[in-house]
Amino acid sequence: MGTNFKSTQDYVASRELMDSVNVAMALEKPLLIKGEPGTGKTMLAKAVANSLSMDLIIWNIKSTTKAQEGLYTYDTIQRLYDGQFGEEGVDDIAKYIKLGKLGEAFDRQKQVVLLIDEIDKADLEFPNDLLWELDQMEFYIPETKRTVKAKQRPVVIITSNAEKELPDAFLRRCIFHYIDFPKSDLMAEIVKTHFPKIEENLLKNAMEVFYWIRGIRDVRKKPSTSELIDWLNALQMNGIPADTLKKELPFLGVVVKKDEDLEAVRHYV
Repeated sequence: MGTNFKSTQDYVASRELMDSVNVAMALEKPLLIKGEPGTGKTMLAKAVANSLSMDLIIWNIKSTTKAQEGLYTYDTIQRLYDGQFGEEGVDDIAKYIKLGKLGEAFDRQKQVVLLIDEIDKADLEFPNDLLWELDQMEFYIPETKRTVKAKQRPVVIITSNAEKELPDAFLRRCIFHYIDFPKSDLMAEIVKTHFPKIEENLLKNAMEVFYWIRGIRDVRKKPSTSELIDWLNALQMNGIPADTLKKELPFLGVVVKKDEDLEAVRHYV
């Protein structure tokens, strides 16, 4: 498969996730990543870029984002303004064309990683509007009669929080991977990338409490990896003894973020 993605010093990936990334690159297809918040979907693209020594281009999707914005924009207002004030070069339309994130990824001389982050935030037509470009790795700019074709096919990683169902035609063109929430052994590896010298008893007790909270049926917003990291940081900074965690639940608001969830946790203590 050529150069393969592997875990980095800052990002611990499961074997299944590494395989999915490498298969997507080998088949030259976008990799669609889903998983609950805090499972490292966005961080994956940064890790792939670091692992493969590639630049990372991030296209953050919002509810108002249109597919066209990722290709290019034509600043007609600026051109009109320049024309009114006699600026030179108004006839050069290319001067007013700006490539979007997808266009930038295509135009790079070296292969890059392109992250299309939270694609499900956009409207339902957004993924379908990108089918041709992601398949053919090119698009046409009619204003300048220029075809922008990928010099090096980017590694495309797309994340989704499953807020909306994505179209079947789009899904067929992707390699799909769901990032399961890390089990305790993988979580311990992840934590140690942030705190290499963490005291083992503190880590053990904190993770027991963390997974216990996640296992409470009435807790609606399950705490994520980032909240465990923040909690461990708070515990270490304040020198909290490991054997008091379950009994006292110090800094619980770092881990649990909803009133009703706080009540649920305290109910079971």
